[in-house]
Amino acid sequence: MKVNTRATTWARGRIRRAVAWLASLVCVLALLPASAAQADNPIVQHIYTADPAPLVHNGRVYLYTGHDEDGSTYFTMKEWRVWSSADMVNWTDHGSPLNLATFSWADANAWAGQVIARNGKFYWYVPVRQRSNGQMVIGVAVGDSPTGPFRDALGRPLVGNNEIDPSVFIDDDGQAYLYWGNPGLWYVKLNADMISYSGSATRIQLTTAGFGTRNGNASRPTLYEEGPWVFKRNGLYYNVFAAECCSEFIAYSTATGPTGPWTYRGTIMPRQGASFTNHAGVIDFQGGSYFFYHNGALPGGSGYTRSVAVEKFTYNSNGTIPTITMTTTGAPQVGTLNPYVRQEAETIAWGSGIETEVSSEGGMNVGWIENGDYIKVKGVAFGAGATSFTARVASATSGGRIEVRLDSTSGPTVGTCTVGGTGGWQTWTSTTCAVSGATGTRDLYLRFAGGSGNLFNLNWWQFNGSTGSGGNVLTNGDVENGTTGWGVNGSGTISRNTSVVRGGAGSLSITGRTSAWNGPSQDVTAKLTNGKSYTTNVWVRAQSGTPSAKATLALTANGTTSYLQLAPATAVTANGWTLLTGTATPSWSGTLTGATFYVETAAGTDSLLVDDASFQ
Repeated sequence: MKVNTRATTWARGRIRRAVAWLASLVCVLALLPASAAQADNPIVQHIYTADPAPLVHNGRVYLYTGHDEDGSTYFTMKEWRVWSSADMVNWTDHGSPLNLATFSWADANAWAGQVIARNGKFYWYVPVRQRSNGQMVIGVAVGDSPTGPFRDALGRPLVGNNEIDPSVFIDDDGQAYLYWGNPGLWYVKLNADMISYSGSATRIQLTTAGFGTRNGNASRPTLYEEGPWVFKRNGLYYNVFAAECCSEFIAYSTATGPTGPWTYRGTIMPRQGASFTNHAGVIDFQGGSYFFYHNGALPGGSGYTRSVAVEKFTYNSNGTIPTITMTTTGAPQVGTLNPYVRQEAETIAWGSGIETEVSSEGGMNVGWIENGDYIKVKGVAFGAGATSFTARVASATSGGRIEVRLDSTSGPTVGTCTVGGTGGWQTWTSTTCAVSGATGTRDLYLRFAGGSGNLFNLNWWQFNGSTGSGGNVLTNGDVENGTTGWGVNGSGTISRNTSVVRGGAGSLSITGRTSAWNGPSQDVTAKLTNGKSYTTNVWVRAQSGTPSAKATLALTANGTTSYLQLAPATAVTANGWTLLTGTATPSWSGTLTGATFYVETAAGTDSLLVDDASFQ
């Protein structure tokens, strides 16, 4: 039984109504002349978020935030959250893989932290209150993927002096530094294991030359307040920080070394917005530079109910950072979103009325859907046109409808899927409906309709289209129709597995492999276009753990067979599954007489599971 305690609270009702009002304004703006898609700031609307800490990893931006509780009148924060995006516009909710309970020795204050990758692991440095003495200390958690789960790496604080806001940085020579502090500014040199340090904590001298001059406060003569964010670019070290509470602005200093001496460079983001604090994170991604911050822009927002936003910017020719102002339109989209592969429902540019929760099928799902709620996904590349839409749904009531619309919540309806009762909020099934008129690159709106109360949950969605429209070349790529369309390249036995799945109700099981090149395969000879670029996504899981797997295309033309590696160009691991993904361009001379798509391993004959495969 699904218990929606939040749905009955005054605070949640207020934020739902307020965000719905704000969403109506966004819809009006959506009817203005079309332009390149941009982020909707704040980038998360269904909860309050604060203290952004972005990390670039394997072609995605992972964003780590705090979570302000609804109706807070203090910094009431119990957990940290993770989001990710490949395009800076549509953000996937990965839930909360770290909370105060992770640290058995801590009892409060899940405040601003940062994550860094090293040695195949991910280290999350966070400030918490130590139960034994009531002081603020820095803890460290470690995970095997950027989305966790994370575990306490030490069973005790890493370092502590009753100050907050850790920032972590690895220099070009491999030396890692951990900075933190309010009211001071401190650092330690981390060892290569990232969970211990050499020497003792060193206090950085806060001089007016290094951090600006604050007037009227003899005990704090410089502008530095808290929230350092340290990074290096083109040989120059930057320290971006929150300045002069309260109301804070974002300023920065630079140095020629990681510990200074620092030179104050001025304001990046002036005081503005409904929050009296601010907190910055700065990254370069896909050739652009991005500035993350928080404000109180959502309805009900304040200095204790904040929301994260992002702006794109360009460094000045001398390396200085320009003045950046808060906007509601945010960063432009990087590329487009592919609707012909499975997209998580919690991948959202803007959501109205919805919330998210942990799904029994892994990851998160969108829930608490009521009549009139909706999800917007920006910059969706339909190409020549989609023919159908499939959604993974669950309902403990009588369900409702998904209206597939373009451009706005009142835009053209290109399809309507009926959702029936499934017998439970985590009892999942797939529903499919015909689609007509979804062409080009458009903003997609999934508008939910039905009776009163909660209607259904949504886990993922995917469009299908004919070859050439961007549709999946593979038959039964989601493996929901058993082994239909699939064979084995070489030796082995293929069957359906319903106990271990990436998504949906089943996966492919391949046993009895006698060579590394044996694996699930499909004949795609009649479906390929010479010289066309195809993107491959396939989830793989090995019996003994994460495989060194790849997807390959065997092309036979004029009696000669060549082999093209399709993936991995990158690999992402989540919940025991590895996503192999890459883009390649098959080409040949003469007549193509054979083309086989298959999954293999670099070595070994371990049994494999494969799910949610696309080649398009």
